Amino acid sequence: MQEGSFIWSHLEKQHRTVGKWIDWVWLIVLLLAAVLLFSINLGGLPLRDWDEGTVAQVAREIWHAPAGSMRWLYPTLGGEPYHNKPPLMHLLIAWAYSLGGENELTTRLPGAILTATSVPLLYCIAREIFRQRWAAIYSALIYLTMLPVVRHGRLAMLDGAMVSFLMVMMLCVLRSRRDLRYCLGVGISFGLICLTQGLLGVLLGAIAIVFLFWDTPRLLTCYYLWIAILIGILPVAAWYAAQLVEYGYTFAQVGLVNPSLGRIGSFVEGNSEPPWYYVIELLKYTWPWLLFLPQTIRLTWENRNLSWAKLVMAWSGVYLLVISFMITKVPWYLFPIYPSLALAFGIELSDTENSPLLSSYPRAWVAGLAILAVAASAGSIYFSWGTTPKTDLQLIFAAVALTMTLAAILAERGDGQFLKILFWGSYISLLLLMKSNYWVWELSEAYPVKPVAAMIVRANPATRKIYTSFPYHRPSLDFYSDRTIIPASIGELEYYWHYNGQPYFLLHASAFNNLQLESIKLVDQAEGWKLVTKDTNRL
Repeated sequence: MQEGSFIWSHLEKQHRTVGKWIDWVWLIVLLLAAVLLFSINLGGLPLRDWDEGTVAQVAREIWHAPAGSMRWLYPTLGGEPYHNKPPLMHLLIAWAYSLGGENELTTRLPGAILTATSVPLLYCIAREIFRQRWAAIYSALIYLTMLPVVRHGRLAMLDGAMVSFLMVMMLCVLRSRRDLRYCLGVGISFGLICLTQGLLGVLLGAIAIVFLFWDTPRLLTCYYLWIAILIGILPVAAWYAAQLVEYGYTFAQVGLVNPSLGRIGSFVEGNSEPPWYYVIELLKYTWPWLLFLPQTIRLTWENRNLSWAKLVMAWSGVYLLVISFMITKVPWYLFPIYPSLALAFGIELSDTENSPLLSSYPRAWVAGLAILAVAASAGSIYFSWGTTPKTDLQLIFAAVALTMTLAAILAERGDGQFLKILFWGSYISLLLLMKSNYWVWELSEAYPVKPVAAMIVRANPATRKIYTSFPYHRPSLDFYSDRTIIPASIGELEYYWHYNGQPYFLLHASAFNNLQLESIKLVDQAEGWKLVTKDTNRL
C-alpha cells in the first residue's frame, strides 16, 4: 500500500511539473503574440482627439515641469490644475518621454505593453477556474483577437492599463480562496486601478466583492482581505487628500463629483445615449466570436452553481448593468467586459470540441461564418474600385473573407480545425489592420492636426492661447502645437479681436472671409486654415 502510494505520488508530481512547463510555454507564446499585435506600427499615426491628446499633454507638462514643482503629484493641463484622473498612467508616459522623446510611439507604448500583459493574465485566470487547459487557451486567444481590445489597448488611454490591473486583482481574488497571501495582491491591484481611473475603480472592486459574496462568502469575513484592501487604498487616499488640501472645494466638485460619481447618476438625470447603447456596441464589434453567444449564455446559466459561471455572470452582468445607466457613454467603457466574455466563449468552444455526442456544429455557426465571408468579400471588392483603390483595406477584407470562408467550410464538415483557422485568420487580419493607416479611423472625422500644428509652431506666436473658428476643442492640436486652441463663435471672435491687444486666430477659409476683420495680418496657412493676428503697423 505504501509502495503504491509512493508511485502514485511520484507520477502526480511528474505530471504537475510537465503541466507547469506547458503553461509557461503558452504564457510566453501568448505574451509574444500580444506584444507584436499591440506594438506594430504603434507610432505610425497621429494621436487621436480627446483621451490621447489630453493624456499626452498632461504627461508632457509633468516631464517639462521644473525640479521641485511637484507636478507629478499636482498634474496640470494647459497650465491649469488637472482634476479628472490620478496621474499614474501620465507618469508612465512622462517616463517614456524621458527615454525616447515626445512622439506617438512613446505616448502609446506604456499602455500598449500593459494591455499586452493582460492576455497571459487572462490565461492564468482561466487556468484557475477551468479544468481543461484548452478552455484557457481559447479564452486567451479570443480576447487577443477581439477588435475593440486591440484597438483601444494600443491607444494612449487609461482603459488598457486599468483592465490589466483588473486582471491581476481577479487572479489574486481567485487564488486567495485557497491561499490568503494573495489577499495582498487584491489590495495592491485595487489601489492601482483607482490610481489609474479614479473612483470608477470602486465599481470594479464591487464586482470582485459580489463574486466572493456569491462564491466564497467566508473570505469576506477574513480580516486579511480587508487589511490588504486598506493597504492598497492608502496611496489613493493620500493622493486625494493632497488634492483636497491643495485645491479644496474646487477639486471636491470637479475631481470627485463630476467625473466619477456624476457618471452613475443617470437614474435621475437623462442619458446622452439610450441604455441599450453598449449592447449595440457589442453587436457591432465583437464578431466573429458573437456567433457563439446563444450557446454560451445557455452553458453559463446551466452551470451557474460553478465558480467560473458565477465569475462570468458577476463580472459581465454587474458591470454592463451599471455602465448602461451612466450618463456618459463612450465605446471604450466596455473594455473591462471583454475578458469575462472571452472566458465564457472559451469554455463554450472547449466543451463543444470535446463533446462526444456532437456529430456536427450548429447550423447557425456555419450560416454566420458564411454571411461574414460574403460581407468581407463585398468589402474587399468595394475598396478595390475607384481611381485610387485602397489596397490596404482591400487586403484586410480579403484576409477576413478567406478566414471566414475556410472556417465555414470546415464547420460544415464537422471538422474542429475550423477554430484554429478562425484564430489564425483573425490574428493575421488584425495584424494587417494595425500595420495599415486605418486602425485609428476617427482621424478622418476632422482636418489633420499635424500640418496645422506645424504651421503654428513655425509661426511661434507669443501668446499661449489661440482662438479658432472650429466648433469643438481638439486636445491633439493642443499637444502638437504646444498651445491651447480655444473654440469660439463668430461673435466671440469679433469681441476678442476688438478688446484683446494682440489676439491670434486660427480660422478656416470660410470664417476668414465672413469675419472681415480690420487691420488683419496673415501669419501663415496650411490645410485650408489661416493663422492671423492684428497688424499693428496699420492701427
